[in-house]
Amino acid sequence: MSEKIESAEVLEETKREDPEDSLWYVVHTYSGYENKVKANLEKMIENRGLQNLIQEVNVPLEEVVEVRNGKRKSVARKIFPGYVMVKMVMTDESWYIVRNTRGVTGFVGPGSKPIPLTEEEVNSMGVDKTIIRIDFEEGQSVRVMDGPLEGFVGVVQKVNREEQKVRVMVSMFGRETPVDLDFLQAQKIED
Repeated sequence: MSEKIESAEVLEETKREDPEDSLWYVVHTYSGYENKVKANLEKMIENRGLQNLIQEVNVPLEEVVEVRNGKRKSVARKIFPGYVMVKMVMTDESWYIVRNTRGVTGFVGPGSKPIPLTEEEVNSMGVDKTIIRIDFEEGQSVRVMDGPLEGFVGVVQKVNREEQKVRVMVSMFGRETPVDLDFLQAQKIED
């Protein structure tokens, strides 16, 4: 009988810590400590084996091109200074670990109750990108499925999986014109 109780407790424990239950939370940090908080938190997660509770720690960055002394320089700039995004299953243990990381001042939310980000907020911040699988490659014909060139047919010239973009050569006005499309805007034409 004690075996059944033990296995039920284990089942309940794994259900609660299911990575699919994880949500994105915003953690407030001291200004300038974002990368340090990320590194400390990742080290703590690894040392304590908490990868099932805290899956990802992210400091959202954007590439900005600066011109100084006539030279162009690409710089990564924090989108939300003083904040770190954490994808986690909210439990007492995970809350305690994040909250007591050096440099963390607290979770964003009323009082001590963290509020997860909505799916729309996560998408608009570019924190959690959905990976889109494509069934076409360079040299194949595709049809434009969306946008001002909807219905046009072209040949894939370049696939950029990192940015999830594809460059297609489309014939317009008797000329081949390169067009950059999102993966979802192109569809392979079956032979």
